[in-house]
Amino acid sequence: MESAAAWQSGSMAANQPSGKPSSGGSSSSSGTSPRTSTPPGARPRTAPSPAAPSPAAAGGQKRGRNRGSADRTVQTFRSPTALVVWVVWLLFAAANWVDLAVQGRDHTSAIAAALLLLATGFAYVVAQRPRIIADDAGITVRNPLRDHRIGWAGVTKVDLVDLLRVHCDWAPGGPGKHTKVISSWAVHYSRRRQLTAEAKARRGSRPRRSSFGAPSGGRGLLYGGGLLDRGPTSPPASAAEAEAEKIARLLNERATAAQAETGMPGPTAGLEPLKNTWSPRALAAILIPALILLIVCLV
Repeated sequence: MESAAAWQSGSMAANQPSGKPSSGGSSSSSGTSPRTSTPPGARPRTAPSPAAPSPAAAGGQKRGRNRGSADRTVQTFRSPTALVVWVVWLLFAAANWVDLAVQGRDHTSAIAAALLLLATGFAYVVAQRPRIIADDAGITVRNPLRDHRIGWAGVTKVDLVDLLRVHCDWAPGGPGKHTKVISSWAVHYSRRRQLTAEAKARRGSRPRRSSFGAPSGGRGLLYGGGLLDRGPTSPPASAAEAEAEKIARLLNERATAAQAETGMPGPTAGLEPLKNTWSPRALAAILIPALILLIVCLV
């Protein structure tokens, strides 16, 4: 009888609904709190990781990297000697202006100050302005009074004569010939070295006969069964000439790479036409001091 009663009470406890706790049970005896329990089939919540950057921050970092890479592709070439001349002249003119302001009180001092201002304008135009700016879209040649701009697709060749020259064709593949050669005042080159090397190369290519009647070919004389090389050698390039050759090579490489990326030659490959414009700042640097000098002389 006792075993039957125990079995009956156990089956009643098992069949009791789970939503109604028994009189002897407690809600804290299950070991889990109802607030932290997760319903069946629901995904547990996870706190965002503080180490992972937000999409906006990641986009800002990417744009920053892109801006940095774009800034690195802009190259500016200019003469370091011209920059030194410009700085030295500024110091000289400033010292003379101070001296004229302290000691000069007559009309001659005013004329001298105006002449210094006009000379400073010429120094700015000739020494400070000339430069070559190369970016992803094209090349800009700044000369004393004019600016020239053309896309890489229109650059056919960059060479050196007395100055660096940019050969342009702003209608490749089109009817007619639209060519122009732009000389840059920013990069100077001594043509004497190039002409000397070419003359020696021509003389060395002519076959000559030695005293024994054997043609030496312009390379040397037979001496002890060997060939004594006396071929033409070009004189060593100076630092300025080597830098000019490096600039010309870099510009040629950038033009070739840009044309290969855009599928040039072709008239519809994003060609930026040639633009020749006068520089208002350069004109003002000359005309305004000249007008001031004229007024001072007439007063």
